[in-house]
Amino acid sequence: MFQLHERLLADTVLIGEFPLSLVLLSKDANYPWVILVPARAGVKEIYQLDQEDRLQLLHESCLVAEAMEALFKPHKLNIATIGNVVPQLHMHHVARLETDAAWPGPVWGAVPALQYSGNVLDDLVADIRDSLPSLVMSSK
Repeated sequence: MFQLHERLLADTVLIGEFPLSLVLLSKDANYPWVILVPARAGVKEIYQLDQEDRLQLLHESCLVAEAMEALFKPHKLNIATIGNVVPQLHMHHVARLETDAAWPGPVWGAVPALQYSGNVLDDLVADIRDSLPSLVMSSK
């Protein structure tokens, strides 16, 4: 049975769901950062998904990437499945700006996480939801 890793549960908020993946927003306000987590138990790597799920993950990733490009106008969009700390398969989508805290280096461990202030987190979640019309709202 699929269960979201406790680290992702603590460090993100749920935006919604695609047919395959949970769509999460990192609580780190240093960067616009969306994470896809395929709802498949025991999967650590993309190759462990069946072919249909692999294609669905790529499709969902492209939807997120297109929405982030439109919303944030990044200099570069970093997309990665690292998993050294959280072994559960998850795909990071980080909109990189030349003015961000870690530019041009990697975001991991560059600076302490920054909390969103006021209603900024709720507004950002709403903006991302609005930019992903195929997203399903979840009761999870």
